[in-house]
Amino acid sequence: MNFFRPRPVALPPLALLLAAVGCSSADGDVSAAVPSPSATVTELCRNLDRTLPSAVDDQHRRDPSPASELTAGWGNPAIILRCGVERPAEMSDTEADGVDVNGVGWLLEEQDDGSFRFTTTLRAAYVEVTIPQDRTADGLAPLVDLAPAVKKAIPEGIA
Repeated sequence: MNFFRPRPVALPPLALLLAAVGCSSADGDVSAAVPSPSATVTELCRNLDRTLPSAVDDQHRRDPSPASELTAGWGNPAIILRCGVERPAEMSDTEADGVDVNGVGWLLEEQDDGSFRFTTTLRAAYVEVTIPQDRTADGLAPLVDLAPAVKKAIPEGIA
C-alpha cells in the first residue's frame, strides 16, 4: 500500500486532462471512454450514478456518449466523471500531490499541457474527474459538489 503526501493546494484556475474526453462532433457532443471494472466495482459505480447531483459547478447534468452508468457529465464544455478507472501509476509516487475535499481524498495530476486530473484515493473504487480548461474558474468547486455522492456510494478502502 503506497500513500502520497497531501499538500495544501492553492491552485490557479484548473484545467484538466481531456485525454478521456473528446468532442465527437461539431454539435458539442462529448464522448468518454467507459471503464471496464470488476463486477463489485461496477455495482459501486452504479450506486454512485444514482447519487450523483443533477448539477455540478452550476452546470446541469449532460452525460457523455456512449451512455453508461460508469460515466457522467455536466455542462458544455463538460466536466466528466468516470467511475471504475484503473489505479493511476502516480499513486505509487511518494511525491505525488493530493487534496482532501470535504472528506474525499484526490490524487492531483498536472499534465504536460498545464491541465489537471483528479482521481479518488483510499476508496473501494477509483473515480476520476476531468474539468476542461474553460470550466476551471471556480477551482475545486466541482469536487466539492461531487464529494457527498462519492462518500455515500464508494466506501473507504483500497481498490
